[in-house]
Amino acid sequence: MFLSEQEIVRRNKREELMKMGFQPYPSEEFRVNTSTADILKNYEKRKTDYKDIRIAGRLMSVRVQGKASFAEIQDEKGRIQIYVNRDEICPGEDKTLYNTVWKKLLDIGDIIAIKGFVFTTQVGETTIHVKELKLLTKSLKPLPIAKTDDQGVVHDAFTDPEKRYRQRYVDLIVNPEVKDTFIKRSKMVATMKDYLVGRGFLDVETPILQPIYGGASARPFKTHHNTLDMSLYLRIANELYLKRLIVGGFDRVFEFAKDFRNEGMSRFHNPEFTQVELYAAYKDYKWMMNLVEEMVEKVAIALHGTTEVKVGDNTINFERPWKRFTMFEAIEHFTGIDISEMKEEQLRQTAETLDIEVDETMGYGKLIDEIFGEKCEPKLIQPTFITDYPVEMSPLAKRHADNPDFVERFEAICNGKEICNAFSELNDPVDQRERFEDQLRLRDMGDDEAMVLDEDFLRALEYGMPPTAGLGIGIDRLSMIMTNSNSIQDVLFFPQMRPEKKVEYATEAEYVELGIPTEWIPVIQKAGYLFIDDLKGLKAGKVHSQICGLKKKMKLQLSNPSIEDVQSWIDNAAK
Repeated sequence: MFLSEQEIVRRNKREELMKMGFQPYPSEEFRVNTSTADILKNYEKRKTDYKDIRIAGRLMSVRVQGKASFAEIQDEKGRIQIYVNRDEICPGEDKTLYNTVWKKLLDIGDIIAIKGFVFTTQVGETTIHVKELKLLTKSLKPLPIAKTDDQGVVHDAFTDPEKRYRQRYVDLIVNPEVKDTFIKRSKMVATMKDYLVGRGFLDVETPILQPIYGGASARPFKTHHNTLDMSLYLRIANELYLKRLIVGGFDRVFEFAKDFRNEGMSRFHNPEFTQVELYAAYKDYKWMMNLVEEMVEKVAIALHGTTEVKVGDNTINFERPWKRFTMFEAIEHFTGIDISEMKEEQLRQTAETLDIEVDETMGYGKLIDEIFGEKCEPKLIQPTFITDYPVEMSPLAKRHADNPDFVERFEAICNGKEICNAFSELNDPVDQRERFEDQLRLRDMGDDEAMVLDEDFLRALEYGMPPTAGLGIGIDRLSMIMTNSNSIQDVLFFPQMRPEKKVEYATEAEYVELGIPTEWIPVIQKAGYLFIDDLKGLKAGKVHSQICGLKKKMKLQLSNPSIEDVQSWIDNAAK
C-alpha cells in the first residue's frame, strides 16, 4: 500500500501515542450535553447555562501560541472556536498532554472530546475555554482543507464530483453545506409521511425480492435464491403488492420503497432509487391530483417557508391549483400538430418529421411517449398535470369513463421532468389480462421493458378490488427540485459509481529485483518513483540526495545507501 508522507507521519504519531499510554481509539462513552449550534445561537441569551459543557468534534484548525492555543472543532451542527491553555489542561507537573500530545501528535481531522465553559473573546467571538481534553479518534488520512490566499482565491477545495460522490464521508466533513441537502430531503420525506398518515393512510412494507417483477415498464436486476433454486428479481415497483393489500381490505396504504431498474445512469437516473407509492380505495385520479397538489405544496412550505422554490435559473411556484393539459393537448400546444386521430404509421412518420429517433419495436403508445418526451416534457417548468393517456401506454390504468381509447392517468411534470405518475387503477381482471397479453406481444417484438404477466396478481383481482386511485412519486427527483440540486447524485448519499480505477504501481518484488532493500521501498515510492521506468536514466547523486533527505524527514532509522548502490538500481531499471 502506497502511503503519502502525511499518512506515514500520522501512523507514526499513532504509534507514539500508544507507546506513551494514550489510547488513540478509546471505547468508553463520552456524554455530550450541547452542540456548536446551540452554543452559538443561545449563549448570549443564557450565559449561565454554559458554565459546564461537554462537547465532541473534529479538529479543523489549530493556532498554537506558546502556552496557549486557539483551534476550531466541528460537530454535526457546525464549527466553534476553542481556547486551550497548557496549565488548564495540565494542572500538575506533567505537561505532556499539551506540550507533546496537543502540540505535536494531534492533527487536523482528529476527533476530540472537551469539557469546559463558554466565554466571549476580546474580539467578540464565542469560544469554549477548555478545562479537559481527550483524543477520541486519531485520523490517519489528511483532510482536503480549502485555503484562501491574499487575493481571495480558494485553493484545494474538495469540489471534484467524482471524488465527492465516491467519498461522501469526506464531502460531508469539508463541505458542511452538503448536509443541508440531506437534512431537507429527510424533512421532505417526514412531511409527506405525516401528511399521508394524517389522511388515514397506513405505512406498509412489501417484498423487494420478487419472483415476478411488475408494476412498471423497465428492465430488472436478476438474482438467484440458492435454497429454493429459483430466480428472483429486485423490484422495479411495489405497485402490484400494494394493490393486493387493497384487495385484502386496507383502504389506504403507502410505502416509501427502494426500487431497482437495470437501465442507464445519468444526472437524472440511478439504478437504485426511492419512490413513494400510495393507493386509496373508492377514489379516482382526479381526487389523487388534488392530494398531490396539497401534499407537495406543504412540502415546499415546510422546507422553504413559501410555495416558491428556486431551481437553477427558474422560480417554481407549487401553490395550488396547478396547470392541466391532456397529453394530446400538450403535444398540439408545443408542436402545433394534432395527433389525436393518427394511427401507428402516421405517428411514426410524424416522429421522424419532428427529428425524433424511433425504431420498429415501438408501438402506438411508445411513439406518443417519445413525441411527448422530446417535444413537450422539457418545456414544462411550472408544475403541470398531463392527463388522459392512450390505453396502450398504461397497462395498469382504468379506461377513461368518456372514451375507452384513453385511460384515467396523470403525470405531474416540473422543471422539465416527471415527478409523479398516477392512475384510476384498473380493477377489471379480464381487461387486465388482455393488457398483460398485449405487453407480452410487445416483448415478442423486442421491447425488453414491456411488462410480464403476473398470474397471482390477476387471481387477486378476480377476488375483487374496489375502485382505487394509485400514485407514485420519485423521491430523488422531487428532492433535486426542493434542494436546487443539478444532479441526482447530489441527493443520494452514496450514488452508484463505476468501479474505481486503481493504478498498478510497481510491486515490492519488482523493486527488490533491482536490488533495492525492502525497508527503502516506501522512501523510493515517496520520492515519486512508483514505476520501474521512473528510475531509468536518472543521475544517481540526485536520487541519493533526495531519498536520504526524505528518510530523515520521515524519521526512519535506516542506514543510508551508497551512491554506488543507487547507481546499480538505476542501471538495473534500464535493463
